Amino acid sequence: MAISSSSIFFFVLLFTTVLSRTTPYDATRTKTLDVSSSIQKTLNAFSVESSQALKSFKQEENHISSSSSSSSSLLSLQLHSRVAVRGTSHKDYNSLTLARLQRDSARVKSLQTRLDLVVQGIGKSDLKPMETEFQAEEIEGPIISGTSQGSGEYFSRVGIGHPPSQVYMVLDTGSDVNWVQCAPCADCYQQADPIFEPASSSTFSPLTCETQQCKSLDVSECRNDTCLYEVSYGDGSYTVGDFVTESITFGGSSSVEKVAIGCGHNNEGLFVGAAGLLGLGGGALSFPSQINASSFSYCLVDRDSDSTSTLEFGSATPPNAVTASLVRNSKLDTFYYLDLTGLSVAGNLLSVSPSAFKISDNGDGGVIVDSGTAVTRLQTDVYNTLRDEFVKGTRHLPSTNGVALFDTCYDLKSMKSVEVPTVSFHFSNGKELPLPAKNYLIPVDSSGTFCFAFAPTSSSLSIIGNVQQQGTRVSFDLANSLIGFSPNQC
Repeated sequence: MAISSSSIFFFVLLFTTVLSRTTPYDATRTKTLDVSSSIQKTLNAFSVESSQALKSFKQEENHISSSSSSSSSLLSLQLHSRVAVRGTSHKDYNSLTLARLQRDSARVKSLQTRLDLVVQGIGKSDLKPMETEFQAEEIEGPIISGTSQGSGEYFSRVGIGHPPSQVYMVLDTGSDVNWVQCAPCADCYQQADPIFEPASSSTFSPLTCETQQCKSLDVSECRNDTCLYEVSYGDGSYTVGDFVTESITFGGSSSVEKVAIGCGHNNEGLFVGAAGLLGLGGGALSFPSQINASSFSYCLVDRDSDSTSTLEFGSATPPNAVTASLVRNSKLDTFYYLDLTGLSVAGNLLSVSPSAFKISDNGDGGVIVDSGTAVTRLQTDVYNTLRDEFVKGTRHLPSTNGVALFDTCYDLKSMKSVEVPTVSFHFSNGKELPLPAKNYLIPVDSSGTFCFAFAPTSSSLSIIGNVQQQGTRVSFDLANSLIGFSPNQC
């Protein structure tokens, strides 16, 4: 039977139309980015009244179901974004972004320096205290809020001492030592709440030099049988003071007793309004370790919103979580390493050797999950391969100049939404974690400039940052050595 040329044209047109409608919307290959919504959020970041937020947060009632230091079941506290707590003094979203990226670079430098010391074989006995005089008349109390180690974008409100003094603490999975700003203080940096007064707390107790907590510090000094601590970072920040035990309260009444914390009197670095830092790392002095937590999880809400989420201890990993093996570095127990084996763009696995993600015998390399780093860092060769593949799938989008550490940016001001290639993490157990488009193509101003939110690093250490984690509950099953990712479980 003969087929007319007009019939052939019709079938070709129909096939082309169907293909053009289905291919870009294949959920495994592309994701939709809501450009208009993302831009609106950049504008909303400047509408948050920090004074009203502070008043509201000070009245919030967190709760804790455990009052024993040996049990951590159902321990929960609220998480707030930095913007919601502090507001912003920046005049526009572009300057806010540049400030965040600058803090982020300091953070990454700090983490890399910490690992470099381990790789170089520098242990606790090789670390020397800084030349800081531990004189009572010279002590001061500013505690670095987390920006000393990087961005410090997420805060939680806790009570220190008895009766509890309510303060904001920065949450940090990349450090172990908990610390709070203490009086007497000669040159404290501004914080949202009054400086903690040890003399007003009935549970404040200095640690002696022979205690296990004191011996677990990287750098310590003994003065009149009292343990003095120091924590310093690769960006030049540090805190020095008394190492003590205190009660930490979550909500109005229940507390965890005898938590080892630093009571800082001499401090230097990049500060924000929080009074201290809650270390969530894997070392012996971290908060999860001290309360014998078998698990903990958090969900990081949008950094530009005033919404809240929770940090939970003792909760089970959600059944729908994408899980991956939690790997430990025998040379450094602080960081949480992930058994990442590959990356894909638009469903296509990249040609990258799995060895690029492995921890070497000397403790170098590997991939960590970090709450304090904003932008995911990948080894330069891996990043270049990822970026080039992403660019291939975004040729339909108008490109524009790079911004700070971002070298791949787009001008989307004339668009309401766009389809972009799906970026996914792949793990050794065969599971895949596809990221939402808003977690890797982010606005850097309010004018429609969006950038690919990955960056290269010359270090062998790769870091999965909080931009990629936003909106996902990240669960650390310490008992079973698993990390779980549960989208939309905030």
